[in-house]
Amino acid sequence: MRKILVASFLIAAFAGSAFAQSQPGAAADKPAAKAKKPVKVKDHPAPTHHQAIEEATPLSEPDPTIKLNDAQLAIAKTIFTGVIQCELGEKVTIKPMRREGFFFVSRGIHRFVMHPEESRTGAIRLEDPVRGGLWLQLANKSMLMNQKEGKRLADECQSPEQVTYAKNMKAVNLLEPEKK
Repeated sequence: MRKILVASFLIAAFAGSAFAQSQPGAAADKPAAKAKKPVKVKDHPAPTHHQAIEEATPLSEPDPTIKLNDAQLAIAKTIFTGVIQCELGEKVTIKPMRREGFFFVSRGIHRFVMHPEESRTGAIRLEDPVRGGLWLQLANKSMLMNQKEGKRLADECQSPEQVTYAKNMKAVNLLEPEKK
């Protein structure tokens, strides 16, 4: 936004000086123009229409038509819960719900009711099919994504267990031969 404002100002300044130079004597006939006050740019933009709807929409209990199988219930037992710290000072809160295997996941205005889904890669996945939320949990970090908007909401999230695991990970150099 600032780049556009600065670029517009520079173009106007150069165009004005070029016009004044092309008409000799014209500048002397007119009184000096008053300096305009700079436009103040807000630090925090107003919430968008989508954000206002998200905050106003109540979250209810999980969809009763969703039936979790034994594998999904086993995955649910491995989910790290509580307030999880993420990069850039963000926080994601994960709370188990009354119904077994379901979790309330929130970050700022984004709120999801998620349940485990099986994954071929071994990553632990929580999904909210209604709102498009996706929580990916690996051994050393996690991330929160909104699939409907196609963006990450929080990255490099780590519970205390993930921090410990990440510290104990060995770096692998693919260019050196394996030591036996």
